Amino acid sequence: MGLNKISVTTKKSYRPLREIEVENEIDDIKCKECVDRPCLESCPVDALHEIKPDNQIEIDEKCIGCVLCREACPYDAIKLKKTLSEPISEPVPTINPKLCLNCGACVGACKTSAIQLVSSGGEEVHSEIDENICVKCGYCARVCPAEAIKYGKILPRSVVGGKSAVINQSKCIGCMTCTRVCPSQVAINVGKMNKLPYINPSYCARCEECMNVCLSNAIKYLRRGRGYEVYRKNKIMDIVSQILEKDSETLAREAAKINYILKKIAREVIYSHHEDEFQEDVTEQVKEGLKTLVNAEVEIKDISEIIEATNSQRKIMVREDDCIGCGSCISQCPVECIELEMPSPAHIGEKCVYCGQCVETCPLKAINLKEELFQAKTGKIVFMRRKVTGPSSGEVFINPLACQRCGVCVNKCPVDALRQGDDQVIVDHDNCIFCGECQAICPTRAVALHEN
Repeated sequence: MGLNKISVTTKKSYRPLREIEVENEIDDIKCKECVDRPCLESCPVDALHEIKPDNQIEIDEKCIGCVLCREACPYDAIKLKKTLSEPISEPVPTINPKLCLNCGACVGACKTSAIQLVSSGGEEVHSEIDENICVKCGYCARVCPAEAIKYGKILPRSVVGGKSAVINQSKCIGCMTCTRVCPSQVAINVGKMNKLPYINPSYCARCEECMNVCLSNAIKYLRRGRGYEVYRKNKIMDIVSQILEKDSETLAREAAKINYILKKIAREVIYSHHEDEFQEDVTEQVKEGLKTLVNAEVEIKDISEIIEATNSQRKIMVREDDCIGCGSCISQCPVECIELEMPSPAHIGEKCVYCGQCVETCPLKAINLKEELFQAKTGKIVFMRRKVTGPSSGEVFINPLACQRCGVCVNKCPVDALRQGDDQVIVDHDNCIFCGECQAICPTRAVALHEN
C-alpha cells in the first residue's frame, strides 16, 4: 500500500485557489485482480500510472481529487480522502462617497436590502452598507457605474448583458473541481439526485475560477434570466429528491407546476375570504390541478411533504381606530422597526420579521398579525388563515450535512441568535425569537423550525 499527500493548484488559474489536500490509499491485493484497469481511462488529468514490474497502480501529484478513478474501480481498491482549506473570507464592500453618483443602482441590486441612500453631516447623499445585513455577494460592485464600490479579494467581473455562469450538466464529468476552487461555498451546489454541480446566480461573483479549471469546458455564460431558470430547475429537483425516494426524478420535473397550482389556489381562496381566521379544504382543487401535469400518476400523498416544507406567509397591520400610540410595542420589538408617527398611531416598518412580540404586548390588541398556509392532513390539503396572538416557540435545528457554513443565516438573524463556531452554525436558543428568517433565507434548506 502507498500513501501520498499532495497540495493541488493549477497553472490555468490566475487567482488564489482554495487548497485541497488529497490522501490516497490503494489496496494492491485487490488491484491485482483487475485486468481491464478502467481507473486509468477515467482519470481526466492522467494522474494514474502502472508501475513495473508488477503493474501496480500509483497516483501521482497531478491528482485533483475528483474521485472518478475510485468510482470506476470495480474492486473498491482505491480510497481517497480530501481536506479543503477554508474559503476566502470576503470583507464587507466599501463605498467611496466622493465617487458615488447617488444613482441608487446598488440599492436596487442588493438582495438583502443592506444598502440605503443616506445623507450625514456635510456629505452629499450617498450609499451606505449595513455590515450586519450584507452577505458579501458582490452585486453592488458589479452594477456600480462609477466604480465607487470596492469588493474584497474576488473582484467580480462586469459581464455585458447581465450574464450568468451556468454548468452544462450534459458535458460535466462530475469531477467537482469547480466546487473546490469556488471562493464562495454557497455559489455552487451539488445535486442530491444526479450528483452533479449547479450554480446559484444570486451568490456567484463571476470570478471565473470555475471556468478556468473546468476539465470538460462545461461552464459557460448564459443570459441571466436563463441562469436563474437552470438554477430553479436543479433546486426544485434537489428539494423533491430529498423528500421522496420513489419516483423523485419524475415528480421533480413537475414540481414547478405544482408550485404554480398551489399559488393559484391560494389567490382564489384568499379572494373569497375576508375573515381573520378560516380553514378550507382545497383537496379537490389540488386534484383538478394535478390532472394538468404530464405525470398523471402524481397524487395528493406525493406532494404532502412538499406542502409541509413550504413557508407560511404572514401579514401584519395596526388598527388605527384602536391604537392610542402608547408605545408599548416599540420597546418589545427585537428589530426596532416600530415608530410613532404622531398624531398617527404606531407604524410598523419593512424590517418586521413577524415574530409576534408586539401583538402580545399591545394592551388594546390593536396589532393584527395573520398567517396563511397550506397544511396536509390525513390525505387532504387544507388552506388556512389564522391569527397569531404572540411569539412562536419551539426549536431551530440545523442539518450539519446540508449546511455549507456560508454564514448567510448568521448575518440575517435579527437578534444575533446564530453564530459560526467549530465549523458549524450554533443556535442560541435563549435569544432566538423563532421568526423563521434563517429558514427562509437558507439556500440549502439546512435550517428547520420545529414549533411546540
